[in-house]
Amino acid sequence: MSPMTTAAPDSRRRDADATKDAILRAARTMLGRRAYGDITLKAIAERAGVSAPLIVKYFGNKEKLFARIISFESDAEVLLDAPLDELGRHMVTQVLTSQNERGIDPILRIVFAPLHSAEGQGDILRANFREQVIAGLARRLTGAEAQLRAELTVGMLLGLGAVYGIARGEAVRAMTVPALVERCAPALQELITPAGNPLAPAAR
Repeated sequence: MSPMTTAAPDSRRRDADATKDAILRAARTMLGRRAYGDITLKAIAERAGVSAPLIVKYFGNKEKLFARIISFESDAEVLLDAPLDELGRHMVTQVLTSQNERGIDPILRIVFAPLHSAEGQGDILRANFREQVIAGLARRLTGAEAQLRAELTVGMLLGLGAVYGIARGEAVRAMTVPALVERCAPALQELITPAGNPLAPAAR
């Protein structure tokens, strides 16, 4: 009889990390679609493909789990991870691709923040969004009115993402993500690097 083998520590750690990521993704998605008070650990577990006791093991309880996901820090890092002269294209691609692949982009859960006001989560969510996403973008911009340009850029992106996900008609469905990026990204890019800004991208 061959001796029993156990998984290596690195393998177990990778499995645990993948499970935690799946739970966090499921919770973020549900927070973008339902009020906080209507979300249960059981529903999150079913979406993540795990058991509710496993969520308790990794995160403690519902409150501690959601304390992790009302931060936009890691989402902002992904959204803003491009050179300034390509950032408009990157941001639009990121949101539309995520909509296609996951049904909703994590950034878009701010659109539904009023749903969570009764539990106080909405205020924290909005404060985190302003600091981590809008102010994060403003800190990267050069030139005049960086804060205003950041607010307008993010506002346009949220509007595009919401329309793409909620009111997707035949005309939009007929277009590929790259085609939509070509049509929509220049407007964002003009706010990020206005004409006359030395970082403005060259004409294509």
